Amino acid sequence: MHELSITQSVVDAVTERMCDARIRRIRLEVGRCSGLVPDAVRFCFELVAAGTTCEGAALEIDEPPGRATCRACGDGFDTAEVLPLCGCGSADVAVEGGRELRIREVEVV
Repeated sequence: MHELSITQSVVDAVTERMCDARIRRIRLEVGRCSGLVPDAVRFCFELVAAGTTCEGAALEIDEPPGRATCRACGDGFDTAEVLPLCGCGSADVAVEGGRELRIREVEVV
């Protein structure tokens, strides 16, 4: 489960940047084509935040939609798949959005 190591990296980054400040809220952006499962990130957050300044912080996750364009037919479409297929059947697809993984906001006490 790669969500555990990624969530640990998020907590590490926040605690390093915010030093000893108590964290009230963290807002992440996890694109629907990122390959991460937001519910798994939420579960892991409680585990990795324990004993840190992030313990007890609210975790908010925004999930921007995936967007792709087929190189074969030129059709643009929304997707939530890591490896999307176009409606025409082509796998030659450029994913243009939805792969985000960002710390968007941190609120301290």
